[in-house]
Amino acid sequence: MTTGVASRAPSLYVSASMSRAPILALKDVRLADGPLMLFDGVDLALEARTRACLVGRNGAGKSTLLRILAGLTDPDAGERTVTPGARIAYVPQEPDLTGATVLDHAVSGGAEPHRAEAALSDFGMDPAKSTTGLSGGERRRAALAKAFAEDPDVILLDEPTNHLDILAIETLEAEIAACRAAALIVSHDRAFLERVTQRCFWLEYRQVRRLDAGFGEFDGWVEKIEAQEAEEARRLARAIEREQHWLARGVTARRARNEGRRRRLDSMRQAKADRLKEAQGSLNMGLASSGVSGQRVVEAKGISKAFGQRTILKAFSTRILRGDRVAIVGPNGAGKTTLVKILLGELEPDAGSVKLGTNLTVNYIDQARATLAPDMTLKDVLLPEGGDHVMVRGHPKHVNAYAKDFLFKDSQLRQPVRSLSGGERNRLLLARALARPANVMVLDEPTNDLDMDTLDLLEDLLADYDGTLILVSHDRDFIDRLATSTIGLDGTGRAVETPGGWQDFLSQNPGFFGAPRVVAPAKAAAARPAPPAPKPAAAKLSYKDQRRLSELETLVSDMPGKIAALEQALADPTLYSRDAAAFDRYTRALDAARDQLAAAEEEWLDLESRREALEAGR
Repeated sequence: MTTGVASRAPSLYVSASMSRAPILALKDVRLADGPLMLFDGVDLALEARTRACLVGRNGAGKSTLLRILAGLTDPDAGERTVTPGARIAYVPQEPDLTGATVLDHAVSGGAEPHRAEAALSDFGMDPAKSTTGLSGGERRRAALAKAFAEDPDVILLDEPTNHLDILAIETLEAEIAACRAAALIVSHDRAFLERVTQRCFWLEYRQVRRLDAGFGEFDGWVEKIEAQEAEEARRLARAIEREQHWLARGVTARRARNEGRRRRLDSMRQAKADRLKEAQGSLNMGLASSGVSGQRVVEAKGISKAFGQRTILKAFSTRILRGDRVAIVGPNGAGKTTLVKILLGELEPDAGSVKLGTNLTVNYIDQARATLAPDMTLKDVLLPEGGDHVMVRGHPKHVNAYAKDFLFKDSQLRQPVRSLSGGERNRLLLARALARPANVMVLDEPTNDLDMDTLDLLEDLLADYDGTLILVSHDRDFIDRLATSTIGLDGTGRAVETPGGWQDFLSQNPGFFGAPRVVAPAKAAAARPAPPAPKPAAAKLSYKDQRRLSELETLVSDMPGKIAALEQALADPTLYSRDAAAFDRYTRALDAARDQLAAAEEEWLDLESRREALEAGR
């Protein structure tokens, strides 16, 4: 079903699903947004229980494609097919909640109240909580709970980790692993996608290509495709040169043949023009320090903070030196942003002291994007005092050229901020912040809504930045790649600082955030009612079936740990180059373990349904 370039990397998942009928599919879908063609012959299929991601640049049309799959947007051409009776749950990028309470919202799609309450509890939400005044993370958790409570056959998730803290993301991973629904996920969170996906769809150049492997294999696969396309472009350019030379030397007596080759040359020129037209602009971000700060940037001793009866921080001390990259992590509402403001001297602690270093120039990008007024134009944001030139790290640059560096068109400069997507707003904040030299960068949830290309470039810039970085983020991969130390807040006032990133923090502070969230794999299997069975003649399962049921329960309980261990081994990016035989062995073992778990769940469901029916008939 692959469209566009058919090439792909070797797959970890030799797809048994290729022979299964899809539960939801698109075929030859086309859609135009005004003069812009978004999709031109898109094919995409999801089989039962398939967990896939949809990857593409900002503006490629990922959210629109999810809406088409959800049946909320009609394509201009092509087919959408759904298995009769299949239930589809869709969580948009910015969910709107209905009803007075989050429970009202969770049951609004037809979920049974007890299932809705259980799902809300799983995501840490009080069912009686009002839907007004919720934070972005609370809205997201309520929307996710509603989707899982509906016991769907297909679940479509658009940037589901946005505004979720790391613990909530791990809950979401557990829910997806336990859910029997097929899933298609749009996300920029690499660690999340590596943990939950078995397949990748890549939306590029108006078409979708497919990789039957988890996201951990995506980058290598894309590099191979791009190398092939670069070689094709080189061959096309050489062919055009040859044809131009031949036609220039052709003679009148061969005019008819000349015309044929001229038509061929015109066709090749058009193909090259199409390639150039399709080529997307590349980000051209830069970052510079405003000069050397003092060696000591921040020194906090015994600081504490409370709001009323709620304690945010208890007697915490830290020292941040020039060049440090400090990540701050913890549950939503734990006080991460409050701690940042105390460290920057914007908020007084209730006790303790904070001393700031000398010659500090701070750039702060806030998670709420509160500094972007909806009615401001992009030009107003980049040039708040007027004019046509932006001072970019001490040098003037025309606003049109600078906006182009961040993939904004000239026509967009006159548009209001409210017309921008989440990713575009974040890019605009980055454009404004990175223009100003600073020796302290504070990034509060910088990864929300950004595509992976932008994230990779931002990560490279920050890695080479010679100033000091304070990072509040839920993106585990981003933290692990950048942080020299991590401060964890547990939500009760306790704060601990550990050298290294997120994984280092977890290994050195086991249990700091409480017991990890675990969802039993059999939960979703048991949740869906079994078809009615005839009244049994026996009063209970046979001894053989009882023993088998017990074995299956043990197997279903133990297999996720084995699968996680294999996935962890395969997550090592150097494994294949170090030991190809081990890579193949782990791959085969992982496929076999997943198949074994799926078969065990099916068999467990059948035996458990028979046992319940027998007991009900006593």
